[in-house]
Amino acid sequence: MVMEGVFSVRVTVCGYELDTQGHLNWAEYPHYAEHARWQCLAAAGITQDKLIASGFGPVVLDVSVKFRRELRGGDDVDVTCAFVFDGGKTFGGVQEFRRADGRLAASLTSTTGLLDLRERRLIDDPGEHLRALATDPLVLGLA
Repeated sequence: MVMEGVFSVRVTVCGYELDTQGHLNWAEYPHYAEHARWQCLAAAGITQDKLIASGFGPVVLDVSVKFRRELRGGDDVDVTCAFVFDGGKTFGGVQEFRRADGRLAASLTSTTGLLDLRERRLIDDPGEHLRALATDPLVLGLA
């Protein structure tokens, strides 16, 4: 779903994802973020198979999560996804985890690159490659 220029996917917190305090376990936040990133790419017309077939795959190089409010079993959470491209070898990801009431539960930032699967090196300007593959590059923030 793309609302007001920001891609978002809704996820329901499952019981097996909880820690001993009944909160969503910290390690699940990167999983939810990864799910939202792949759904965002798919909404832009880039499936995982299409990206891999092009000879490239995403590599997450850095992740930081800031926790604000708890998420508990059964909670619905909207995970946003926005990419920031600057023409370099990496690009940023900015994601929010919002409870159904709109309150911010957490935020995640990441640094990602596209790996040439044959050469095993990051490619220059991954935004250009993604733009070429996308049927709707605007979903990725690419004009």
